[in-house]
Amino acid sequence: MGDPTITGDLIDRIGHALLLSAGMFWEVGWSLVLGFLISAVLQVAVSKERMSALLGADGAREIALATLFGAASSSCSYASVAITKTLMQKGAGFIASLAFLFASTNLVIELGIILYLLMGWQFMAAEWIGGVLLILIMSILVRRTYPKRLVEEARCIAGAATTDHEHHHGGHAEARGFFGRLAATQTAIAQSFAADWSMLWKDLFAGFFIAGFLAEFVPDSAWRQLFVANADSGTQLVLNALIAPLIAVVSFVCSIGNVPMAAILWGGGISFGGVLAFLYADLIVLPLLDAYRRAFRWKMAAYIGVVFYITMVLAGIVMDLAFTALGYVPKPDPNIRAELTHFAVNYTFWLNLAFGAAALYVAWVAARARRSHG
Repeated sequence: MGDPTITGDLIDRIGHALLLSAGMFWEVGWSLVLGFLISAVLQVAVSKERMSALLGADGAREIALATLFGAASSSCSYASVAITKTLMQKGAGFIASLAFLFASTNLVIELGIILYLLMGWQFMAAEWIGGVLLILIMSILVRRTYPKRLVEEARCIAGAATTDHEHHHGGHAEARGFFGRLAATQTAIAQSFAADWSMLWKDLFAGFFIAGFLAEFVPDSAWRQLFVANADSGTQLVLNALIAPLIAVVSFVCSIGNVPMAAILWGGGISFGGVLAFLYADLIVLPLLDAYRRAFRWKMAAYIGVVFYITMVLAGIVMDLAFTALGYVPKPDPNIRAELTHFAVNYTFWLNLAFGAAALYVAWVAARARRSHG
């Protein structure tokens, strides 16, 4: 028989870990709904066929357009990979396609909102500015090492396969009149919202769950030791930027799901640039590396993984240096755990109530459309 005191303490800690996870979700729940709605509207307004037609080269114009399209697209890493594959299949430039991939996971509005709420405006600004920097660094690296044969093979593979993540929007063709078109557009937005949520909810909850348990069971002293918090600032800057993406690789969590974990790491002593490198690294988590392999084969997956890792490390270092020089690096919040377990009837409560109702309505519209189409 085990010691009942130890068992009781373990149960209490598990309960507190779950409470931390719930608190993280509560703080950002409304912003997730808002982001999904904005993303759904923009996805309906701009088709992938139109994007492909505008991204047929790797010039500055095409890369800039890909960045704008990505920022207006889905924040789901897995959906973004599927769209990137479609863009390449339809003739978009390789660098432009990768720029879309970076922008769709680092420049989306909901990610910035969640970072602002959990970690402050500095991280929100660093994420968005760093997202542009990621695309610039990646573009230079790929131009210097352009794998022409791998790109040609990837296009052939993408053209021969079909994607499992296409969003289908029915009803536009049959719609007649203003109200008919309005109803069809509403249905398409609801379907896009539901498709993004169905792909992302497991990763989101996994992110909150993992962050809650790590916050409870891994002491700050362990994080400080891992990220050499006692080293001089230069050494910590470089090592944190190198280590943090590797932590993200094995966390299996997507861009938004990484934010709660990043908040815990920030409170645990990781450097500003290390946190950013961790956030940037959502595109090289193990499931996505496997998605690249399935979409483009091993050699291209390895090439993308190496280029992305180098890009994320360099961007994290540059952003740390820039924000440190400007005096914009915030102080870690030592009370983050207590704040996440404090629930009150405040603006967060009312926003969650309002956007929760909106999410239920959109889900109902999507379900009704599915029933009407058999």
